Amino acid sequence: MKILVINCGSSSLKYQLINMDDESVLAKGLVERIGIEGSVLTHKVNGEKHVIKQPMEDHKVAIKLVLDALIDKDHGVIKDMSEISAVGHRVVHGGEKYAESVLIDDEVINAIKDCIKLAPLHNGPNLIGINACRELMPNTPMVAVFDTAFHQTLPDYAYTYALPYELYEKYGIRKYGFHGTSHRFVSREAAKMLNKDIKSLKIITCHLGNGGSICAIDGGKSVDTTMGFTPLAGICMGTRCGDIDPAIVPFLQKSVDMSVDEVDNLMNKKSGILGISGVSSDFRDVAKEAKNGNKRAQLALNIFHYRVRTVIGSYAAVLGGVDCIVFTAGLGENSATDRIEICKGLEYLGIKLDEKKNDVAGKAAEISADDSKVKVLCIPTNEELMIARDTQEIIK
Repeated sequence: MKILVINCGSSSLKYQLINMDDESVLAKGLVERIGIEGSVLTHKVNGEKHVIKQPMEDHKVAIKLVLDALIDKDHGVIKDMSEISAVGHRVVHGGEKYAESVLIDDEVINAIKDCIKLAPLHNGPNLIGINACRELMPNTPMVAVFDTAFHQTLPDYAYTYALPYELYEKYGIRKYGFHGTSHRFVSREAAKMLNKDIKSLKIITCHLGNGGSICAIDGGKSVDTTMGFTPLAGICMGTRCGDIDPAIVPFLQKSVDMSVDEVDNLMNKKSGILGISGVSSDFRDVAKEAKNGNKRAQLALNIFHYRVRTVIGSYAAVLGGVDCIVFTAGLGENSATDRIEICKGLEYLGIKLDEKKNDVAGKAAEISADDSKVKVLCIPTNEELMIARDTQEIIK
């Protein structure tokens, strides 16, 4: 069985064609600048890049080019479209309606539309991609895999904000959490690595990249996570401020004469590691500057490590102990230094890294010392594979 995984952005599209017999990636690629001058499709097969430059006025044209690339006689990997058994779509927001992935029908389409107000930057483009695929592949089953679904197991006292309750009832203002597909994937991989039933484990997963979130997982279920009503909440990130005193918002509006949109832009795009360091939103650039004596760059890293460490400590309390810490995503998978700094001071929980084992990047490994009471793992995330697995399960 071959599953096509689609992840649509407002002007971009990522895809993978996965052979589910052995979970190998037959082809993958990226379409950039959809609807903008200079549209380009980069199609990869066996490590070889094939670049196609031509105008793509909308997502339907882009997806048609992707499908053409997959069956191309020179760099294609299937004979015709009938070899694609199903399409799995990443959808950012499923609201409270979906706690798991679902086969797409008109009701699901309407529910995704309803959630556009909760995720305007993501659900709209996700929906455009779904509709384009349904038009081009009318007889192929489609599955929606929601970023928020994994966190629908949060208890009400964890997801309810201390605002007037009618705001939740009328407008759905509550903690939703994101990166759910990643947290679900790595927690299951962790259980496999430890050769234990996930139902017996208390796991804290740290998805650390330019965007970052942490999740407390008890028996395979999410019980708390750092992102909230939007992906702005939680730890500080590349350009996002994370949790701050909410009174800062009206202060900036009244005392600095900033508009709502200006404050929103400030918190989402000019804050975090970029805002503190004044250098970059890329942790590698900031680390380099910190080594050269840049105090603000070092402060940015210190704040980030501190915030992640405090969440790990609080989630150990939420879980009533912890069996395993997982580091994943760009920074979590690749930066031994950041993992060391985050774990400093967590020895009281029974967390102890092995420096030699920790010298690893981009591959699954246990990085804790032999006498560490809590296992610490580095596991590359694979949201596409999780989407493909869900899709296969549903169409079967």
